[in-house]
Amino acid sequence: MSNEKYLIGVDVGSASARAGVFDRAGNLLGHAKQPITTFRAHGHVVEQSANEIWQAVSHCVRTAVTNAAIDPAAVAGIGFDATCSLVVIDEQGQPLPVSPDGEAERNIIVWMDHRATPQADAINATKHPVLDYVGGRISPEMEMPKLLWLKTHNPQTFQTAAHFFDLTDYLSWRASGDTARSSCTVTCKWNYLAHEQRWDAEYFSAIGLPEFAQEMFARIGQQIVEPGTACGTGLTAQAAADFGLPAGTPVAAGLIDAHAGGVGTLGADGSPEDKLAYVFGTSSCTMTPTREAAFVPGVWGPYYSAMVPGLWLSEGGQSAAGAAIDRLLEMHPAAASAQQAADAAGLSLPVYLAEQALQHARRESATVDLVEGLHIVPEFAGNRAPFGDPYARAVICGLGMDNDEASLISLYIAGLCSLGYGLRQIIEAQTSKGISTRSIVISGGAGQHSLVRQLLADSCQLPVQSTHCPEPVLLGSAILAAAASDIYPNVTSAMENMTTDENIWHPEPSVSQLHQHRYDAFKLLQSTARNIRQINE
Repeated sequence: MSNEKYLIGVDVGSASARAGVFDRAGNLLGHAKQPITTFRAHGHVVEQSANEIWQAVSHCVRTAVTNAAIDPAAVAGIGFDATCSLVVIDEQGQPLPVSPDGEAERNIIVWMDHRATPQADAINATKHPVLDYVGGRISPEMEMPKLLWLKTHNPQTFQTAAHFFDLTDYLSWRASGDTARSSCTVTCKWNYLAHEQRWDAEYFSAIGLPEFAQEMFARIGQQIVEPGTACGTGLTAQAAADFGLPAGTPVAAGLIDAHAGGVGTLGADGSPEDKLAYVFGTSSCTMTPTREAAFVPGVWGPYYSAMVPGLWLSEGGQSAAGAAIDRLLEMHPAAASAQQAADAAGLSLPVYLAEQALQHARRESATVDLVEGLHIVPEFAGNRAPFGDPYARAVICGLGMDNDEASLISLYIAGLCSLGYGLRQIIEAQTSKGISTRSIVISGGAGQHSLVRQLLADSCQLPVQSTHCPEPVLLGSAILAAAASDIYPNVTSAMENMTTDENIWHPEPSVSQLHQHRYDAFKLLQSTARNIRQINE
């Protein structure tokens, strides 16, 4: 009888829940995915249901175990990651509505919900020193602006709530009954000062949320633990029944989804330092671990022990990345016919266009030649980093009347390059403050095609690496489970043992000057749009 033990990673993204079963070497043995519902309304309102998400997670765990053909009793531990969305529940663990006229089941304000932009502006106006640890400006995607909005616009829910959870912490609580919060979630999104192991009571008073300090932070987290810490005594009887796993199976304190991508990639060739994890999905996130704290205006952090225990973290990215490409493509008159061709080929539209671009250009680095005079700043949902500007919007320059597939391909390539230039801008901001980056390690569904990786390498003038695991975000959560279950002594050891390199894309010297010119144009358009907006204000 085999003594092999297995680990489960669970990921809840913006549109779906997923689960994967891994062995101790980090090999993916089986996985499953299920869509989750997103409710959208006017005023940048985006909501979800925690109960529906739990049901989807339960289905995925059961299905992944079945697909992996393993004995559930051989599962050594389970770890969670999720979007940094706000979950609100009452004393009995039941959902509370987050909109004044909303349904109770819709008890999550999703990370991309920007309803709290005025509240973020008000918090930023205080210029409180705590804000130094979010790049100088808090984002409406973070939880304090959302909580301030809730207090103002839905006081009944705000007062009734027994717990405000980040979605990751909600999942570990529902799995184990342990209300401990991960230092990843509360440090990155709730203004917890992990390097001092405290909440700042004066800050909460200054921003208009003094009740949290008065109640000793009971509703937002009195016990803060590092990712990978074992929660409670493992799966409760109810959670075990939901998942089809033994009660008591170790549950790990979790990570935000992008941070799980960092954990699932950065250990591939030893130390995670001097590398940037780029998680390219609906949004994009950059994760750069450092030995010392580095304060970079417009880049979130520095956060202590928020991803890799013992290291500081600088976090950037954009609210729209894969979503920005989707928006660009859907505006083009040839999108519908190209989508039909993609469907016939069994491909997504971006992958279909990437394949067509390679046929036109014959090599990946040369596809930039297809773009000609088309320039894009893809800030459809603002600039998360390095400007911390939620009011920024997209700019397209050089768009003609062409309506054929070739012009659609040009738009796609220009969009990918522009995302690369935005990434380059973040890297340069970090470099100016002493953060070294020798390579980019990529993960996320929107970044899987080799063309995407080559264009990022060329536009940023840095090597882009991939890792062996096809699901690095799920692997990141499984690594947490490996630490919580003592398969490995800590997260760092699990990272080193469960991740391996696969491929690397180097910048092509022959197109470096062209990308430099296009990068200069990108920055000029970006600053011009900002100046125009300021004139109109």
